Amino acid sequence: MADHTRHTSPVRALTPQDLDAVVAIDAAAEGRTRRAYFQRRLDAALAHPAMHVQLAAADGDGLAGYILARRTSGEFGRPLPSLRMEVVGVRDDRRGQGVGRHLLEAMAQYATRHGVAELRTTAPWTDRRMLPWLHAMGFELAPDQVVECAVGDGYQAERGDALDLPADESRGREIDYGAPEANDFERVGKVLADVRAMRPEDLPQICRIDRQITGRDRHDYIAEKLGEAMDDSAIRVSLTARLDDAIVGFLMARADLGDFGRTEPVAVLDTLGVDPDYAHRGVGHALLSQLFANLGALQVDRVETVLAPGDLPLRGFFFGTGFKTSQRLAFVRRL
Repeated sequence: MADHTRHTSPVRALTPQDLDAVVAIDAAAEGRTRRAYFQRRLDAALAHPAMHVQLAAADGDGLAGYILARRTSGEFGRPLPSLRMEVVGVRDDRRGQGVGRHLLEAMAQYATRHGVAELRTTAPWTDRRMLPWLHAMGFELAPDQVVECAVGDGYQAERGDALDLPADESRGREIDYGAPEANDFERVGKVLADVRAMRPEDLPQICRIDRQITGRDRHDYIAEKLGEAMDDSAIRVSLTARLDDAIVGFLMARADLGDFGRTEPVAVLDTLGVDPDYAHRGVGHALLSQLFANLGALQVDRVETVLAPGDLPLRGFFFGTGFKTSQRLAFVRRL
């Protein structure tokens, strides 16, 4: 019989030496081994410690539980920094003894000390084990909507049919939003953007576009995301679009297996920006088309993102490119 009085030591940072124990706890819960996933997550935290929070709780028998989160500073268009909880695990013989709560409260304390406003996560609405725990931990249903698209069903540009814009639709022309064709979806065939993988030298132009869209200087946030993309291309799938010899749009996504208990590879699209001077010229569609093509080559079957409730233009864009309502729900705990 398990000793329910065993002491759990103060929460500490997860270390590479914990990898075997983390994999064992996860395998006992999931019925399969995900060593490569946890190895990548630990490596990412070591390479970019400011973007990750990975905590462990131990007792006399070793690792009792762990929690992994990623710090966000602008994903999905949110203005507030948050911690996005991705994995929590507790050893079988310590379940029901408050280990998960102990880890989550330590994460909340870390967040408060570092100016983080909220904790976020997602879970399937059918997860009978996770949903009651989130409720007990103080999470509420977030107003955001999770949407997803099967990669094979996503928008694919007819690249061979793309045309250069006529002279009267060049940069600087005022767009007539009342015209029936004046939307990004219907204009996509009129533009031939050069979409390519992000490179370190793209940072200044990406930051310029981001400032135009958000009105804020998020250089450090964009630089960290770009650095992560350069360090592990198997996780980040980030793209830029060029027209007139300049970057006019960018997309940041990452593909991984394991976050939020997923059992299949999923790409999460967290940042999408188009230069306002090039709006309604198919740039967003060109970026998504290339993303779907790249994910197909990586054998990633699905991509998801999160939409704010009031962002109707973005909602129309994503639903017009093949996205649908996901079976996952978004949760938030404000600090």
